[in-house]
Amino acid sequence: MSSIRLFILSSFADFGPMHGHRLRLEAERKHVDLWTDISVGAVYGAMNRLAVEGLLRESGREQEGNRPPRQLYEITEEGRQALARLRQEGLTEIRSKPDPFDLALTRLDPARLDELRPVLTDRLERIRATLEERRKRNEGAREYIGLAQEWALRHAEYRLEAEIAFLQDLLAATDEIVADERNPRPVKPKPYK
Repeated sequence: MSSIRLFILSSFADFGPMHGHRLRLEAERKHVDLWTDISVGAVYGAMNRLAVEGLLRESGREQEGNRPPRQLYEITEEGRQALARLRQEGLTEIRSKPDPFDLALTRLDPARLDELRPVLTDRLERIRATLEERRKRNEGAREYIGLAQEWALRHAEYRLEAEIAFLQDLLAATDEIVADERNPRPVKPKPYK
């Protein structure tokens, strides 16, 4: 599921014909960078790709004052069908991306095991600071967004809160982990097929 495709197609479905600059302004106004994986600067390129695929089409030109004319685009019927699929996928698809942290945790440097607790403590403090910064930014954005977008912002806060809870539990288990790294408990080897 492509977040940027969903954002662009739904924007054209909601607002009708527009040019790329208006779409970019809409992305900035909705603060999509706070609650999606969309880079506001990427909307132009993605919009052009959607036009090449036939999901958007040119619908005219617009000129404001002495500014250069801008190409207007609109969503096609194929674009509406793709939008319906993206909306459904976005609500039903479950994504759980592996975090490189987990691999690093399972590949600790034996010579630096005593550094694990301070490293985890620092990570915990940085994530707490990230959560506080996120809450401030989200609060500043709330007056410009609808209720669904507000819940999307909250989702990011919940994920950070879960990461904090995980790190607190991990810190509580750090001594056991270090001991196990120094003197590993027996594990049953998985046979090769």
